[in-house]
Amino acid sequence: MSYVPRLRAKYKNELAPKLQKEFGYTSCMQVPRISKISLNQGLGSAVGDKKIVEHAIVEMTSIAGQKAVQTISRKDISNFKLRKGMPIGARVTLRGDRMFEFLDRLIAVSLPRTRDFRGVPAKGFDGRGNFTMGVKEQIIFPEIDIDKVTKLQGMDITIVTTANTDAEAKALLTAFGFPFADKDKK
Repeated sequence: MSYVPRLRAKYKNELAPKLQKEFGYTSCMQVPRISKISLNQGLGSAVGDKKIVEHAIVEMTSIAGQKAVQTISRKDISNFKLRKGMPIGARVTLRGDRMFEFLDRLIAVSLPRTRDFRGVPAKGFDGRGNFTMGVKEQIIFPEIDIDKVTKLQGMDITIVTTANTDAEAKALLTAFGFPFADKDKK
């Protein structure tokens, strides 16, 4: 028998039928699902030091379990001493089993390790069912060796879903166990 990630099996067996019943979908294909997760790190300080991008690529590769690529600038901006074609960031896109594995580690291990964690604010939805959140420090991921970190860097994590509305996407992520912050507690 082949390996199936825990969250993929949970989605297929529990969450999809529950969401289909909750929103009254007539077909199982209408049920929202996660299509990809994108990790992005913009490194403005990389203009002066090229090693920062190399370190970021190594760290993001270990976090995602998939090779990260560098992003390059598209145009010249003289105020930032930026030239077209300079490396200014790192990104990686996860799909399939790696996506479910990363989401499982993010929800169960990494987010609870965040300093003063009280949940993720639910204001990161874009109106089309996609959710973006920021992480201030890359050291919340257990794959990162704190002794080897030269500089604390943040990153953006975007979860792209097939949901049509933010309410459907939030219901999907909440069903997966995503720790949204409750507004009632404030």
